[in-house]
Amino acid sequence: QVQLVESGGGLVQAGGSLRLSCAASGRPLSSYHMGWFRQAPGKEREWVASITRSSGGTYYSNAVNGRVTISRDNAKNTMYLQMNSLKPEDTAVYYCAADSGAAVGFTLNEYDYWGQGTQVTVSS
Repeated sequence: QVQLVESGGGLVQAGGSLRLSCAASGRPLSSYHMGWFRQAPGKEREWVASITRSSGGTYYSNAVNGRVTISRDNAKNTMYLQMNSLKPEDTAVYYCAADSGAAVGFTLNEYDYWGQGTQVTVSS
Protein backbone atom coordinates (compact mmCIF):
# COMPACT_ATOMS: atom_id res chain seq x y z
CA GLN A 1 0.00 0.00 0.00
CA VAL A 2 1.00 3.63 -0.39
CA GLN A 3 1.87 6.05 2.39
CA LEU A 4 1.10 9.74 1.89
CA VAL A 5 2.61 12.75 3.64
CA GLU A 6 1.39 16.30 3.08
CA SER A 7 3.45 19.43 3.58
CA GLY A 8 3.39 23.11 2.70
CA GLY A 9 0.57 24.33 4.87
CA GLY A 10 0.82 27.45 7.00
CA LEU A 11 -0.58 30.86 7.82
CA VAL A 12 -1.15 33.27 4.96
CA GLN A 13 -3.03 36.52 4.50
CA ALA A 14 -6.11 36.70 2.31
CA GLY A 15 -5.11 37.05 -1.32
CA GLY A 16 -1.91 35.13 -0.78
CA SER A 17 -0.72 31.82 -2.16
CA LEU A 18 0.42 28.45 -0.88
CA ARG A 19 1.70 25.31 -2.56
CA LEU A 20 0.88 22.05 -0.88
CA SER A 21 2.81 18.88 -1.60
CA CYS A 22 1.89 15.24 -1.12
CA ALA A 23 4.79 12.80 -1.10
CA ALA A 24 4.07 9.13 -1.69
CA SER A 25 6.09 6.11 -0.63
CA GLY A 26 5.60 2.37 -0.63
CA ARG A 27 4.10 2.17 -4.11
CA PRO A 28 4.44 4.31 -7.24
CA LEU A 29 2.19 7.34 -7.27
CA SER A 30 1.41 6.52 -10.89
CA SER A 31 -0.67 3.57 -9.68
CA TYR A 32 -3.34 5.91 -8.36
CA HIS A 33 -5.71 8.64 -9.27
CA MET A 34 -5.11 11.33 -6.66
CA GLY A 35 -7.19 13.91 -4.88
CA TRP A 36 -7.14 16.74 -2.38
CA PHE A 37 -9.79 17.16 0.29
CA ARG A 38 -10.20 19.64 3.12
CA GLN A 39 -11.97 19.80 6.45
CA ALA A 40 -12.78 23.03 8.22
CA PRO A 41 -13.57 23.13 11.95
CA GLY A 42 -17.06 21.83 12.62
CA LYS A 43 -17.61 20.82 9.00
CA GLU A 44 -17.46 17.61 7.03
CA ARG A 45 -14.48 16.76 4.89
CA GLU A 46 -15.05 17.98 1.35
CA TRP A 47 -13.54 17.28 -2.02
CA VAL A 48 -11.30 19.99 -3.50
CA ALA A 49 -9.64 18.59 -6.62
CA SER A 50 -8.68 15.38 -8.41
CA ILE A 51 -6.15 14.35 -11.03
CA THR A 52 -6.01 11.19 -13.09
CA ARG A 53 -3.09 8.76 -13.05
CA SER A 54 -1.48 10.21 -16.15
CA SER A 55 -2.43 13.86 -15.45
CA GLY A 56 -4.74 13.65 -18.45
CA GLY A 57 -7.64 15.01 -16.47
CA THR A 58 -7.97 17.54 -13.66
CA TYR A 59 -11.16 18.38 -11.82
CA TYR A 60 -12.04 21.09 -9.30
CA SER A 61 -14.83 21.88 -6.90
CA ASN A 62 -16.83 25.04 -7.57
CA ALA A 63 -15.42 26.55 -4.39
CA VAL A 64 -11.84 26.59 -5.67
CA ASN A 65 -12.17 26.46 -9.47
CA GLY A 66 -10.05 29.17 -11.04
CA ARG A 67 -7.90 29.70 -7.95
CA VAL A 68 -6.33 26.28 -7.52
CA THR A 69 -4.23 24.00 -9.71
CA ILE A 70 -3.66 20.32 -9.03
CA SER A 71 -0.63 18.66 -10.59
CA ARG A 72 1.60 15.65 -10.13
CA ASP A 73 5.11 14.51 -10.91
CA ASN A 74 5.03 10.74 -11.05
CA ALA A 75 8.81 10.58 -11.45
CA LYS A 76 9.15 12.34 -8.09
CA ASN A 77 6.21 10.45 -6.56
CA THR A 78 4.71 13.77 -5.55
CA MET A 79 1.44 15.59 -6.08
CA TYR A 80 0.87 19.32 -5.66
CA LEU A 81 -1.89 21.81 -4.99
CA GLN A 82 -1.10 25.39 -5.96
CA MET A 83 -3.56 27.71 -4.24
CA ASN A 84 -3.83 31.37 -5.20
CA SER A 85 -6.11 34.23 -4.16
CA LEU A 86 -6.72 32.49 -0.86
CA LYS A 87 -9.76 33.43 1.19
CA PRO A 88 -10.48 33.04 4.92
CA GLU A 89 -13.05 30.38 4.00
CA ASP A 90 -10.23 28.25 2.59
CA THR A 91 -9.00 27.73 6.14
CA ALA A 92 -8.99 23.98 6.80
CA VAL A 93 -6.87 20.91 7.20
CA TYR A 94 -5.97 19.72 3.70
CA TYR A 95 -5.61 16.01 3.00
CA CYS A 96 -4.24 14.19 0.00
CA ALA A 97 -5.69 10.84 -0.93
CA ALA A 98 -5.06 7.98 -3.36
CA ASP A 99 -7.74 6.21 -5.39
CA SER A 100 -6.94 2.75 -6.77
CA GLY A 101 -10.20 2.47 -8.68
CA ALA A 102 -10.64 2.41 -12.42
CA ALA A 103 -12.13 5.90 -12.65
CA VAL A 104 -11.03 9.03 -10.85
CA GLY A 105 -13.08 9.74 -7.74
CA PHE A 106 -14.78 12.81 -6.39
CA THR A 107 -16.09 11.50 -3.05
CA LEU A 108 -14.40 10.38 0.15
CA ASN A 109 -15.55 6.79 -0.18
CA GLU A 110 -13.73 6.38 -3.51
CA TYR A 111 -10.32 6.98 -1.95
CA ASP A 112 -8.38 4.18 -0.31
CA TYR A 113 -5.38 5.87 1.30
CA TRP A 114 -5.07 9.16 3.14
CA GLY A 115 -2.35 11.40 4.48
CA GLN A 116 -2.37 12.93 7.95
CA GLY A 117 -3.25 16.42 6.71
CA THR A 118 -1.64 19.84 6.72
CA GLN A 119 -3.19 22.96 8.24
CA VAL A 120 -3.92 25.96 6.04
CA THR A 121 -4.99 29.14 7.81
CA VAL A 122 -5.98 32.26 5.88
CA SER A 123 -6.26 35.47 7.85
CA SER A 124 -8.47 38.36 6.79
